[in-house]
Amino acid sequence: MSESTVRIGLVLPDVMGTYGDGGNALVLRQRLRMRGHDAEIIELGLNDPVPDSLDLYALGGAEDAAQRLATRHLQRYPGLQKAAERGAPVLAICAAIQVLGHWYETSAGERVDGVGLLDATTSPQKTRAIGEIVIAPSIPGLTLPVSGFENHRGGTTLGSDASPLGKVTRGVGNGVGDGNEGAVQGSVYGTYLHGPVLARNPEFADHLLARALGVESLPPLDLPEVEQLRRERLRT
Repeated sequence: MSESTVRIGLVLPDVMGTYGDGGNALVLRQRLRMRGHDAEIIELGLNDPVPDSLDLYALGGAEDAAQRLATRHLQRYPGLQKAAERGAPVLAICAAIQVLGHWYETSAGERVDGVGLLDATTSPQKTRAIGEIVIAPSIPGLTLPVSGFENHRGGTTLGSDASPLGKVTRGVGNGVGDGNEGAVQGSVYGTYLHGPVLARNPEFADHLLARALGVESLPPLDLPEVEQLRRERLRT
């Protein structure tokens, strides 16, 4: 590895890895390597402090018990919060949105204080959102529809400091009836989309990578099989 190796932190895959969202880190690493960058994934489990020195961070989804473990760990080791404060991109999937918010309620009705990186709160809803979802992104730098698979019962309300990742054109999204999906605040990007979402949406992956590399944008990669997957998912 060279000194310029891009280091991707896969945060708590031992407890926040229920839905295969660790694949997002693999996508990021591969797209970097295909552009000639050295890149490595650093897995950070419950036995590891979270360093604030990595270039990019990814968190996945989980159930209630694992979510609580993750919340306590990130509060004890606030490296993720420090990294986000300096502008390192953070991708938070599903339950990770809730962990990074101000608070979330468990299915048993207990309120748990979150990490506070997102101006968002989450309460369980009566109906589970499950199925294909498509959103029209509403943040600068993303121009193409974003697709994924949602499987959650959370209702996430955004405060004034957070913006939605996009507006739902098919599916449920944040689940509070405002048509929003996801939460974006500073360099933190939260979404309920599994898939993994970055395998389905290369523009989103490259947007995160550009921020990590400190450049305006990255030239697209010519990967016909990825575009075919994208078209198939959007047609489903």
